[in-house]
Amino acid sequence: MKRLLIACFLLVAFSLAAISQTKKIIVSKDGKGDCKTVQEAINAVPDSSNSETIIYIKNGVYKEKLRLPETKSKVHFVGESVEGTILTYDDYASKKDSTGQNIGTSGSSSFFVFGNDFTAENITFENSSGPVGQAVAIRVTGDRAKFINCRFLGFQDTLYTQGDNSRQYYYKCYIEGTVDFIFGAATAVFDNCTLFAKNGGYYTAAATPEGKKFGYVFLNCKLTGNAPNGSFLLGRPWRPFAKVVYINCFLDQQVKSEGWDNWGKVDNEKSTFYAEYKSYGPGAASDKRVVWSHQLSAQDASQYTVSNILGDWKI
Repeated sequence: MKRLLIACFLLVAFSLAAISQTKKIIVSKDGKGDCKTVQEAINAVPDSSNSETIIYIKNGVYKEKLRLPETKSKVHFVGESVEGTILTYDDYASKKDSTGQNIGTSGSSSFFVFGNDFTAENITFENSSGPVGQAVAIRVTGDRAKFINCRFLGFQDTLYTQGDNSRQYYYKCYIEGTVDFIFGAATAVFDNCTLFAKNGGYYTAAATPEGKKFGYVFLNCKLTGNAPNGSFLLGRPWRPFAKVVYINCFLDQQVKSEGWDNWGKVDNEKSTFYAEYKSYGPGAASDKRVVWSHQLSAQDASQYTVSNILGDWKI
């Protein structure tokens, strides 16, 4: 009994120590917090810390070009409300830098996430430049990035899941855009998310590296929008080994019956893996999909669990 009590005491002590090590920063535009800007709060995060830093962001529109460097890990953004806490900027790919060169798609991002173990809740990430070509709201490169109840607003190339070895998880998020508005190389799970299609284009442009078992996996998502009927495809391959799978997703009337595009390269039809399982709704025309896509069996679909996809990262 004595040993058990000692063990329980040590467990509680360790837990309290971990809680006490958590750094908390409040961002408020009115000056009533620790910082007035989000970047100031990021800069205050200790480098190479093993403890979590929680940055509470009060409602407001924060027009900042943000950067979370590799040295800032375990950073956790918590917004006061998803519609009221807006991180935004208005760069775009064809905009000129100080040398007269285009800043490019990668450089257009409103927020660069390079640090590992980044989490965001109740935040809107936006590129407010409008329909001016590629204009990224957030570029995520670090590993184990998690987004809960967040919004991603833009037009072309809204959400850039950039890192080749990055694992990302999106839960109950809202993502909108036009052409290729979810794109990149990361392994990413979209769980109970809403994808909102505007104008016409492609929901995804995956660039899954060769040899990766999983690319983009959409679980129980809703694909809808205000684009014309049949004006959107589920995906096209930015790179030849793109992998995109939709499991139990609602597909609205914006989804074109063919479903998928080869980006003008017949060889991509052999190397990509595009699949669905139990799609439903007006856009779920499984019998009209391109012949090189796949309709999964129940056994095949069973491998697409969060734990299988994300490996040793425990959500």
